[in-house]
Amino acid sequence: MTSLPQSMKALRYEKPEDWSIVQVPLPKLRPGDVLVKVKACGVCGTDLHIHEGEFIAKFPLIPGHETIGEVVGFSDDVKGFKVGDRVAADNSELCGHCFYCRRGQELLCEDFKAHGVLGLDGGFAEYAAYPQGRLFKINNISDVDATLIEPASCAMHGLEKIAPKAGSHALLIGAGPTGLMMAQFLRHSGVSQLTIAAPEGTKMELAKSLDAGDFYVPLSRSNPAPQWEQIKKDNPYGFDIVVEASGSAKVLEDAINYVRRGGKLVCYGVYPNAARVTWPPSKIFGDEITIVGSFSETYMFPSTVDYLDSGKVKTHGIVNKTFKLEQWGEALESIRNKSAIKAAIVFD
Repeated sequence: MTSLPQSMKALRYEKPEDWSIVQVPLPKLRPGDVLVKVKACGVCGTDLHIHEGEFIAKFPLIPGHETIGEVVGFSDDVKGFKVGDRVAADNSELCGHCFYCRRGQELLCEDFKAHGVLGLDGGFAEYAAYPQGRLFKINNISDVDATLIEPASCAMHGLEKIAPKAGSHALLIGAGPTGLMMAQFLRHSGVSQLTIAAPEGTKMELAKSLDAGDFYVPLSRSNPAPQWEQIKKDNPYGFDIVVEASGSAKVLEDAINYVRRGGKLVCYGVYPNAARVTWPPSKIFGDEITIVGSFSETYMFPSTVDYLDSGKVKTHGIVNKTFKLEQWGEALESIRNKSAIKAAIVFD
């Protein structure tokens, strides 16, 4: 192991909204662990939910669940890594023996842990430790753009759950970072016609620059009703797949009206715990609509790295704001006020 400091700078929450920059010891390595010097860690809406106490996080906590870095050390039993390897970290750790894990449904693990979210410290620190089986080498993509690998892997999990048929028509609502990843994956995987509907402005223009869709519907921020009506006129039979990726329960409730008979409605946004929707059971029954939930991911990093590191899925411009750890308050505000499409904390 290379010469390392005894302590590191980290962002730590004692409870929701109570955070500070502190000096803490470097992570202790368990058998099979790899020590990573963090180069960049993405900031997303989930971090804002954690900050506000709205997510499944447990405190105290060093957050940060989209970690990119360089290997600087590892336990004696680690194989396949060397000092200097660039890696992306899958933040999840699963127990392997609960009811769901034993059924091969590890994402539903009853003792699910996630670095930077639940039970394990994450990447808003100078160093972080991960099991060797949760680290994946990267070569071409920049550190900042590589922070998109974790959210893109969640999109890849969603894609597997959707399982588009060749020639499908899809409507994606929302053009945030994971939505833009989902859009590109859908077009690589059987969707022949993809319409993106999202509020007019920066994110929609970025979607166009990434060639993420086939048709684009910029929604008025003051009165989007005419645009929604036009979507219905242009697509009288609706869509085989409707992905609600905005996180708005109100939009999700209405989204079912754009699903073709026999189609799928995908709940893909992060919704407030108190949010509720009302759908007529007779419509779901009579139109044979499948409602799909997609949360997080397991085992999606290898395929996601292949797509992003090769450039087949485009990332340029999605991360449009970077901050130092000491600017955490500014980073959070950029997510809250939506001036950031995607933000990242970067380290020297």
